[in-house]
Amino acid sequence: MTFPDNCKYTEDHEWVRVDSGNIAYVGITDFAQSELGDLVYVEVETVGNTIDEHGVFGTVEAVKTTSDLFMPLRAKVLEFNPDLDDAHGGNPSLINEDPYGKGWIVKVEIQDAGDLAGLMNAEAYKSFVGK
Repeated sequence: MTFPDNCKYTEDHEWVRVDSGNIAYVGITDFAQSELGDLVYVEVETVGNTIDEHGVFGTVEAVKTTSDLFMPLRAKVLEFNPDLDDAHGGNPSLINEDPYGKGWIVKVEIQDAGDLAGLMNAEAYKSFVGK
């Protein structure tokens, strides 16, 4: 199980990685994908919307369950990862295979960089999940 140092983490098991300036990527953690099992569908209908911290920005569906996706900080959703989008020949299992790389879920514009201070670093998240 991996916990990249260049990400910040939430208690809801989402991660955020700042790319440049106020642009970032958001996904679910390696821990979350392992708990959910094989992911078969990802739905994000919030592109263009600004989502509050802890607001639902989409869902992931595994073989036996569906789980909401929570925004780690207030951000505008700029893009849904086309490589995950079933409607465009995407493969949701990329989240299982590479949750911090090819399995990112949304690209966002952070509305207040100060929100990052309230998120866990890799060591704190690792302790949080008991690893």
